[in-house]
Amino acid sequence: MEGRNPVVAASLARKTAQVQIRPALPGDAPAIARVHVRSWQAAYRDIFPDHYLDTLDVDDRARRWESTLQEPLSPTSTTLLATAADGVVTGFAHLAPTRDTDTDTGPTAEIAAIYVSPEAWSTGVGRELMKAALAVLSASPYTQATLWVLAENRRARRFYERAAWSADGTSRSAVIADTPVTEVRYRLGLVDHPSA
Repeated sequence: MEGRNPVVAASLARKTAQVQIRPALPGDAPAIARVHVRSWQAAYRDIFPDHYLDTLDVDDRARRWESTLQEPLSPTSTTLLATAADGVVTGFAHLAPTRDTDTDTGPTAEIAAIYVSPEAWSTGVGRELMKAALAVLSASPYTQATLWVLAENRRARRFYERAAWSADGTSRSAVIADTPVTEVRYRLGLVDHPSA
């Protein structure tokens, strides 16, 4: 994505002593998949059956991420990585145009995924990743962003609310691993958001 969107490179010059944010490349797919699987296994342990979480396949997830990174669904889709000082991937965020059909209040982006390795929870990695994601989205034509979160994922919901996101009253039902779940949508205006 870096070659397709010069705003990404400029917006991602964000670096702290603990985390560096950069655009993901197809070769990062295995590291993204490890974070994705570990995050699901830790965050959703009380939501989905253990047998489902324990059999999540990093290699399968890596193939999907490699495909996503090689052939984005949209020219404005991008995946950001958070890396530690030693280069180890500690989190990622995937940004894209909204998949929702009911957004009629201007150009809307979606944070389709944002995950941090459980070992990096409560260290500021998630905050830096969210700041970088919002900086990229704010530098685009989007005027607002949405994201979906499991209603039962209280930790994530608190994180989003601390970052100024608000539930917009929209929910949807799904069945994942034979478990009925409810997802709630959060929304954030980008025009006046202090993302940098």
